Amino acid sequence: MGKAALVIMAAGIGSRFGGGIKQLEPVGPNGEIIMDYSIYDAMEAGFDKVVFVIRKDLEKDFKEVIGDRVEKRVEVAYAYQELSDIPKAYQETFRARTKPWGTGQAILACKDVVKEPFLVINADDYYGKEAYVEAYQYLTTAKTESDKLQLCMVGFILKNTLSENGTVTRGVCHMDADRMLSDIKETHGLERFDNAQAIVSDEQGESYKIDINSSVSMNMWGITPEFFPVLEQGFEEFLAKLDEEDLKAEYLLPTFIGEKLEEGLLQVKVLQSNDKWFGVTYKEDKESVVQSIQELIAAGIYPKEL
Repeated sequence: MGKAALVIMAAGIGSRFGGGIKQLEPVGPNGEIIMDYSIYDAMEAGFDKVVFVIRKDLEKDFKEVIGDRVEKRVEVAYAYQELSDIPKAYQETFRARTKPWGTGQAILACKDVVKEPFLVINADDYYGKEAYVEAYQYLTTAKTESDKLQLCMVGFILKNTLSENGTVTRGVCHMDADRMLSDIKETHGLERFDNAQAIVSDEQGESYKIDINSSVSMNMWGITPEFFPVLEQGFEEFLAKLDEEDLKAEYLLPTFIGEKLEEGLLQVKVLQSNDKWFGVTYKEDKESVVQSIQELIAAGIYPKEL
């Protein structure tokens, strides 16, 4: 089969988790972290290269906890998402900014190390085996007559992605009969309502319900290298619209893909995973992740030692 890389976004390590490097928290019986299981599943599906997007200041810790270990099993490359890595024309304008520019910038950081089709994932999310199999198959075999850029996204069933410990934000997807994405709506404050619906409150405080079997995006995108120049131009245009007061604006991959989809510049095939997603959004989630991993080992999905 063809070559394909797994790109793991880990530059946001530590945020949203009350200190500590949450992506490097052990969840498996031998100190494995969530990324170990992601890499194991990706390699089993056929991916033959792993690219870690990290901050330069975390490199030493990151290599000690996972990077050096993974290098023994698969080709590894590093890309560095740095706050200052923006076009020179904008560096002075945003000198007071303190955090990197979001997932769009994270993917741009890979442009010199990724030359093959690639799958993007979050470092702290567990996606299950089916997602990698579906994505690898698409990335290495998809052919099209269209002149539009072709991407894929692995969709998850909303009920398989909710947290017991608080509300979550999900990109709720709408697609046509051929499972081509028509739009994606970032929806905040989602929580389970009953066995058929989830509930969400809008900005005005009005509550409404969503089908719990809706397809949602978990930031798992299949992309080809032809996307880099489009993403790079988009970043320039994004920065040009900001002023120096916009110190928290983020260049987000799903938002950018949504805009280009609306402009008719690309197409996104929505693949489907029926696996349960889990991640450490809240500190309290760690316990249920550890338990879920134990259950998967007991069911024979993973060996006791990866």
